[in-house]
Amino acid sequence: MIEFCGVYKAFGDEAVLNNVSFRIDRGETKIILGASGSGKSTILKLILGLIRPEAGKIIIDGQDITTFRERDLVSVRRGIGMVVQEGALFDSLSVRENVGYRLYEAGDVDESTIEEAVRRELSFVGLEDAIDKMPAQLSGGMKRRVGIARALLGSPPVVLYDEPTAGLDPVTKRTILDLMIRLRDLEDVTSVFVTHDLHAASIMANEYAAAGEDGSVRFLTDSSRQAQNRYIMLQGGDICFEGDYRELMQSANPYVKKFVS
Repeated sequence: MIEFCGVYKAFGDEAVLNNVSFRIDRGETKIILGASGSGKSTILKLILGLIRPEAGKIIIDGQDITTFRERDLVSVRRGIGMVVQEGALFDSLSVRENVGYRLYEAGDVDESTIEEAVRRELSFVGLEDAIDKMPAQLSGGMKRRVGIARALLGSPPVVLYDEPTAGLDPVTKRTILDLMIRLRDLEDVTSVFVTHDLHAASIMANEYAAAGEDGSVRFLTDSSRQAQNRYIMLQGGDICFEGDYRELMQSANPYVKKFVS
């Protein structure tokens, strides 16, 4: 679904990504770890086509988007949802208007269709009752969940997460992770999870969602599924580790060992 081939990106004289290559298969979650400034968020911006590499190729669902013009990138971005740290909601718009923003802006979708779509995604994140609230009335965790609902509008096959659990209390963080696990295991969403939160990364590796016959969702622990989640660690613009969770925890690389200790 996503592939980086020898991607080099610099800002001024400073190389942020240096000949980076990796691939993300359909339905896979790639967890990108690293210290602040290591290039994690730059990868997300490149996937969205918000910035361009100086060298290398970025392939999204079989298309090399590296040289796409802005109008060509519009269709690519429609298939990608983005969740950022603070939810990035418009303060002057209600929850309904924030979640449905893209459809309202399109101008060719009737109100009833938008309402149905917005309520469906808010129901998925457990916030349908907040549909008429303003962002100022929401807690930090609720804003993140509204951000996820907005990212899911239109059922994009790819969702990008930029530090979605940062600064949250343990209970709210767990709620966000449960939503991410549900999307991975029950909706077959391809995702990129950028974080420096190793605890969150371990939950993604060791737990999975299972749907019951009554429609309920259970979260179960199974360490044998660790290999289904792949990790990348960035150090100074280079990939210093790539593998599953067990390999991450057992890595002999000094930088990785320091990070996970």
